[in-house]
Amino acid sequence: MSKTVLITGGAGFIGSHLANELLERGYNVKALDNLSEQVHGKNCTRPDYLNEEVELIVGDVRDPEKVKQALKGVDAVYHYAAMVGVGQSMYQINEYTDVNNRGTAVLLEALINNPVEKLVVASSMSIYGEGLYRDKAGKISPGYERDLNHLKSGNWELMDANGDLLTPYPTPETKTPSLASVYALSKYDQERMCLMIGKAYNIPTVALRFFNVYGTNQALSNPYTGVLAIFASRLLNGNAPMIFEDGRQQRDFVSVQDIAQASRLALETKAAEYESFNVGSGNAYTVVEIAEKMARVLGKEHIEAEISGKYRVGDIRHCFADITKTKEVLGYQPRISLEEGLVELATWLEGQTAEDKVAHAKNELMTRGLTV
Repeated sequence: MSKTVLITGGAGFIGSHLANELLERGYNVKALDNLSEQVHGKNCTRPDYLNEEVELIVGDVRDPEKVKQALKGVDAVYHYAAMVGVGQSMYQINEYTDVNNRGTAVLLEALINNPVEKLVVASSMSIYGEGLYRDKAGKISPGYERDLNHLKSGNWELMDANGDLLTPYPTPETKTPSLASVYALSKYDQERMCLMIGKAYNIPTVALRFFNVYGTNQALSNPYTGVLAIFASRLLNGNAPMIFEDGRQQRDFVSVQDIAQASRLALETKAAEYESFNVGSGNAYTVVEIAEKMARVLGKEHIEAEISGKYRVGDIRHCFADITKTKEVLGYQPRISLEEGLVELATWLEGQTAEDKVAHAKNELMTRGLTV
């Protein structure tokens, strides 16, 4: 008999791809999603990209009755519902805390009364803050919070006590979290609550720390979503991608298809229980490099990125994934190269329209003193 899986946030970007991955493997899939306007637009109807075999329950993860309804007949749960966005989280504090923290609490209380065979929670690379760094002598150490006076002067990079430049280094799961935004704090809370309650009530739980995810079905009109979707929205409207600092900050960009692969493996791998795993590509790219690649695949090479030279409160300089543990324990292997992923994304974008709200989002941060 096929297992039935519930995905909270299942009508969203990652959730919809995960649903396809599970359906192809013979699982039955239910989705609980509130179809929020910021992600799905004003119509707030079932998205066309959501597989018709998915049973969609429209409701909020903070609603105990909707959660209880969604859990009926379910064997496993993916908790992927969350508000997403570092910048926005720094002024919509109540909303982010309510959706991410309290929403998780409501789900966990329901799971205590309706235990499942497995719980997988979406965590985030944002919990690390700065990644790891290597000094001139080869010593590896965690990055630290950057000095505001240095940032105001445009000194973006991290230096050691001698003033020597530190070199960014892949970040493993063993790095101590450093929570630089309300979003990061809420994702760490989601991760720790799920692992804690899972262990206390014998519900095998896995936390997946996603790095920068891109791909089809991403909300192009949401100015707080992934950076590739934001760049695409700007370029499709003939506008320059807007980049904070000098654009040389490094990140790990991973295809949503690889995220779906890792998510399924987390469900099916017993050795993963009560552990946290990085899910990325294992590669580092600068943000300006990503903007250039996006412009190229969209045929918009003539539109150069706008480098703001401004720091956004809550941002970190460098962080990219060490995926050794994920490969060894889950058997995960990234399959989609950045070049392949961008071509697929560009093909999908041809049929999409995007309302460019990036300037408005930037102004929201500026008026609150969250950029310097």
